[in-house]
Amino acid sequence: MQNQTSIDTAHRPNILLITADQWRGDCLSAAGHPCVKTPQIDALAREGTLFRRHYAGAAPCSPARATLYTGLYQMNHRVCRNGSPLDARFDNLALAARRAGFDPTLFGYTDTAPDPRGMDANDPHLTTYEGVLPGFTARQLLPEHERQWLSWLRSRGHAHAVNRDIHIPVGAQAGEISAAAPAYSRDETQTAFLAGEFIRWLGEQHGPWFAHVSFLRPHPPFSVPEPFNRMYKPDDGPAFARAANHEAEQATHPYLAFAMPHSDRGSFIHGAEGSLSAWSSADFAAIRAIYYGMISEVDTQLGRILQALKDAGAWDDTFIVFTSDHAEMAGDHWTLGKGGFFDGSYHIPLIIRDPANGPAGGVVDDFTSAADIFPTLCQRLGIEAKNGLDGRSLMPFVKRESAEWRDAAFWEFDFRDIVQGEAERHFGLRSNECNLAVIRDARFKYVHFTALPSLLFNLRDDPMELNNVAADPAYAAIRLEYAEKLLSLRARHLDQTLAYTELTEKGPVTRRP
Repeated sequence: MQNQTSIDTAHRPNILLITADQWRGDCLSAAGHPCVKTPQIDALAREGTLFRRHYAGAAPCSPARATLYTGLYQMNHRVCRNGSPLDARFDNLALAARRAGFDPTLFGYTDTAPDPRGMDANDPHLTTYEGVLPGFTARQLLPEHERQWLSWLRSRGHAHAVNRDIHIPVGAQAGEISAAAPAYSRDETQTAFLAGEFIRWLGEQHGPWFAHVSFLRPHPPFSVPEPFNRMYKPDDGPAFARAANHEAEQATHPYLAFAMPHSDRGSFIHGAEGSLSAWSSADFAAIRAIYYGMISEVDTQLGRILQALKDAGAWDDTFIVFTSDHAEMAGDHWTLGKGGFFDGSYHIPLIIRDPANGPAGGVVDDFTSAADIFPTLCQRLGIEAKNGLDGRSLMPFVKRESAEWRDAAFWEFDFRDIVQGEAERHFGLRSNECNLAVIRDARFKYVHFTALPSLLFNLRDDPMELNNVAADPAYAAIRLEYAEKLLSLRARHLDQTLAYTELTEKGPVTRRP
């Protein structure tokens, strides 16, 4: 495996990979958030390793998860948007675990669009991007339509749980931002349903197992039952990172001027219509308070899972990874959701707990990537990926060992529109020109657009990313330095699957670093 350290074959533990969709990396009390309460995750961090500078590789869901599952940057896996097929030639963590003798079992979803080549044109799997990553056995699917959860609610007496209108708070109108609770209780959320299905499955297991629990929350729509709906007030939390108003924010870059007015309110509040740009500062504050409550709701259900592991006698034999696919802007820069280039979309949590390394917690401030999860699991399970990887194993950090490491985070975002071509028409660009790449260290953040102006932020003086200094002559040398760093990074990470192999008179020779 590329960039792999020594393989650990002494003991193959159970593997539990937990993702909570759209969870910001700063929204952990263990990470010092001023108001968000996450006692269950904090307890896990005390027994594991907390990675404080962990970043998604892409956005939105399908590209982000492709990096998480394959260990590849978007420049190599080429899942550009939701609906972009994942090339069948790539290995992934489920296929690798299956080679190691596990039956990787899914609870939730993976947002994987299948490779259409070799499939019949009428195959219904080609009508959605919410497919299942190859290698997984789906024990309990729960895609975004939530039908499985809705039918469960109906079995519990909620006859009106027939569609996603169930998320509209009681007494509120469709599209209204309301802190009122929906009709279902804290024990009947999608998160509670999925946690219960995992716990039931856990009671059936004998011997090592591999499970992926993929929670939809705190992904919108923003709605959560008591007591989480009123756990936080709109004025709780840090100051928003944003310009004076919507117009000032949009004026900072052509991409923002295009993307912000096109962001649909209905993607965040069920039943809402129109552009996000119509929401006020107070609206964003109210939504963020609900988002914080959704995080605490997921944290509570994670506590059920962790306790179930202990009750089943599996705690000391289970390797746990908790993370997200991407983050949530949560009102920063006058927007919600994910995408673009701001840290708020890409800084995500990561905690790894390995029972083989004792109970003492550790904190890592090095820059880590979602691409590192697959190689980490490979090393822990003593297996190899079948192709080159962009990520590196995090086991040296988990084991408290020293490691030479990257000094910057890297991510990509592609805003092409294959079906409608809206971005292409707006900018007068080809689809393969509608993309950006980011390199970000502790000092500066450089954003390179293929065919639009670049950006440069001095993060030490401007941590909120409000002042683009790319055109400032005083920063010309720094802009060039970071452009060259980005170019070198991309050159190093071109697909290396066969590049480390050479045919000789004695046959193929492979030498990977």
